[in-house]
Amino acid sequence: MSAGSVAVVVADEIGIPSWDLYELSIPITVFGKPQPDLADHWYDLRLCATREPGSGSGDFGIALRTPYGLEGLVGADTVIVTSVPDACVEEGEPMPDGLCDALRAAHAGGARMVSLCTGAFALADAGILDGRRATAHWMHTAQLAARHPKVTVDDSVLYVDDGDVLTSAGLTAGLDLCLHLVRRDLGAHVANQLARRMVVPAHRPGGQAQFIDLSVPETDDEGLGPVLEWARAHLDRPLTVDDLARRAAMSPRTFYRRLQAATGTTPLQWLLNQRLARAQSLLETTDLPVEKVGELSGLGTANNLRHHFLKQVGVSPGDYRRSFFARPAA
Repeated sequence: MSAGSVAVVVADEIGIPSWDLYELSIPITVFGKPQPDLADHWYDLRLCATREPGSGSGDFGIALRTPYGLEGLVGADTVIVTSVPDACVEEGEPMPDGLCDALRAAHAGGARMVSLCTGAFALADAGILDGRRATAHWMHTAQLAARHPKVTVDDSVLYVDDGDVLTSAGLTAGLDLCLHLVRRDLGAHVANQLARRMVVPAHRPGGQAQFIDLSVPETDDEGLGPVLEWARAHLDRPLTVDDLARRAAMSPRTFYRRLQAATGTTPLQWLLNQRLARAQSLLETTDLPVEKVGELSGLGTANNLRHHFLKQVGVSPGDYRRSFFARPAA
């Protein structure tokens, strides 16, 4: 097994915001510090700036200096693109000059291509993700899918391994993917020991779904507002679509149509989302038994709660509580 060389693209032309700095630090920490007791030959890391080599300054007075520009991607075994400038994601502005050409050249030369968070937009703009499954931070996956219809975007996972192209969700999911690369290159024992040193799990259960707010946006439909508020206050009851339609003084068909227009989802899915959101809140803020959480959220038995949690959130209620528990309610 071999580690090889890793070239990390620093693609933010306007300084390094705090979140981007965090994501940039992940591959530096994983691949940049030799671990001689774990592997004879660790990774050869280089940072490659899209500006002139040696220039660049970020937030909080932080300056980035690197002798490498985009030409440093040539010959690297692995190329990692961390977050790209917000304007490239939110406003559709072009990627920094030369970046897409450099990425295409590196990929054509046999490099393993990796993105963390919004770095997927750079790989997609370069055409490297066409016909592939990929992910990004769940807040940006809809934009990625709309802008690049040839890419199969999956917003439910922490990372996607498509062989020579790998993509991850945002922030800490980048660490999950980097540890996965170490596991591929140097074996499970090395990856597990490295994770222990970083005081993080070697592998996290579930996917991005556990971090997504399952509640739906508030509706501007004044006729629906009161009945939906009532439903949220009575989720422990066995509510049906007919019950809600009757309370809204509408036919079931009219209620279905107006709720779907206002929220983008069906009444049954809306109810399920609200029940799951209530269950999440109870798991985060109380030490109630899982059976009681299922009862108060309207999901019924503990088995039914586990079924829906695994299907919709991607982890069990127990795993979710261990990750997000704050404090017992007074």
